[in-house]
Amino acid sequence: MPRVVVDVMLKPEILDPQGQAVANALPRLGVSDVASVRIGRRIEIDFTGEPDLDRAREIADKLLANPVIEDFTVRLVEADETADARS
Repeated sequence: MPRVVVDVMLKPEILDPQGQAVANALPRLGVSDVASVRIGRRIEIDFTGEPDLDRAREIADKLLANPVIEDFTVRLVEADETADARS
């Protein structure tokens, strides 16, 4: 059954100190071709029936994201896609 995925990211104008820390550490690992890194969250929601994107947007807007500093996207993915994302 499809799963709803909510991706939450800081708005572009908000500084991302965690992303900056990762970007600053990459050269020490020999990675020099990364311009910037932004860190976000991925939330997977399984509904008991059919996935409800409108309900998921409401959940994200009211609970999962802070609309003052974060943006979010809501999408459907198949179960095998979520397994691939974890690899």
